[in-house]
Amino acid sequence: MKKIMLIGLLTPITHFVFAQDIDKVINATEATRIEKILSSDEMQGRAAFTAGADKAAAFIQKEFKAIGLETPDNSGTYLQDFSLVKTRFISAKAKFDNDTIATKNIVTFTSNPELHINQDSGYVKAFIKPGDNFNAEAFKYIQSEKSYLVLVDTSFAKEVKRMSSFKRPSFNKPRSTLFILTTLDPTKYEIDVKHEVSKLKLANVVGILPGKSKANEFVIFSGHYDHLGIGKPDARGDSIYNGANDDASGTTAVIMLAKYFKQLDNNERTLIFVAFAAEEQGGYGSQYFSKQYDPIKVAAMFNIEMIGTESKWGTNSAYITGYEKTDMGKILEKNLQGSKFAFYPDPYTTENLFYRSDNATLARQGVPAHTISTSKMDDEPNYHKQSDEIGTLDMNNMAEVIKAIAISSASIVAGKDSPTRVDSKSLK
Repeated sequence: MKKIMLIGLLTPITHFVFAQDIDKVINATEATRIEKILSSDEMQGRAAFTAGADKAAAFIQKEFKAIGLETPDNSGTYLQDFSLVKTRFISAKAKFDNDTIATKNIVTFTSNPELHINQDSGYVKAFIKPGDNFNAEAFKYIQSEKSYLVLVDTSFAKEVKRMSSFKRPSFNKPRSTLFILTTLDPTKYEIDVKHEVSKLKLANVVGILPGKSKANEFVIFSGHYDHLGIGKPDARGDSIYNGANDDASGTTAVIMLAKYFKQLDNNERTLIFVAFAAEEQGGYGSQYFSKQYDPIKVAAMFNIEMIGTESKWGTNSAYITGYEKTDMGKILEKNLQGSKFAFYPDPYTTENLFYRSDNATLARQGVPAHTISTSKMDDEPNYHKQSDEIGTLDMNNMAEVIKAIAISSASIVAGKDSPTRVDSKSLK
């Protein structure tokens, strides 16, 4: 009986000491220090391919080094360099059997300055038909390792025009994808496309905390450090998109979690802390990063985006995108039992947030990869505006969100829990 009573007395004391320790590392003061630097005017909005983004990356590297994280593969640098190619359209012409295709109806995703294609060139012919989910189908072909000639039904004229207007940089790959708006299905065709091609350099920032007994299993904590840069002045005369919430808040969380787990020094699985580049450009940083790791070895991914404002449920709460796709949310809730914090399923399912952030690439490969956020996507007044500044954030609540991520991930970090995998076949 005395032993039982002693255990009962020790349990709350242990929790109290644990709470005291985490408060020393993860608190509003430290969150404010990091957030102020990342969202300062000196970073010039951290747009990809700019000096401001480079400055942000250098700051994150400095933080990782001070924490004592290892560099990937002991490379001596936390920078994970990669490059994209940017194309400027020059000309395009196509002939289907005896019909000439208007140039405006030809959209090409390629890294090659010139393409000369016919029915014998090895391109796989595909179709986007009336009633199809255009965005899902188009993304599938653009991301494929094969070269495609995609014949798009004319009911998608607006989508094709929009695609042409908003083409983004892409990875340098030998394959190309052509979208042609047409009702024809040609037997013979001739297509010629010319672009001016230039190379753009980018880098993720990656720090490693090696695991102990399960070093070959990975848990990823991520956010993106880029934002929108500098634009036209708003009514206040402010032209800098500081991106305090989007996503300096997530990057701040990654740095603070790295420091916390480093000091705790009991992670059985290897922890990877990464700040992604070019999320706003199309998720290129996370796409490149995801290809550097065997997805089977990734036990879980905690992607953190926009946690600086209160959620729709108020303070001490956040939501998990794609909640229903794995049991990871239930594991996090179990680890938070008895606390004042609560995780909820994503309430903004029509926004497709699960597919719109840096978790998406690994999730498509089956990894239980989810984004944690508090952003009210139906009513976030500073989203993608110059007014997204640190003064609009609740730093005390943001620190509580970060602590909740640290505590709720404990059993996964320790290798005691392994979330179920995403059924990649169910993803569109």
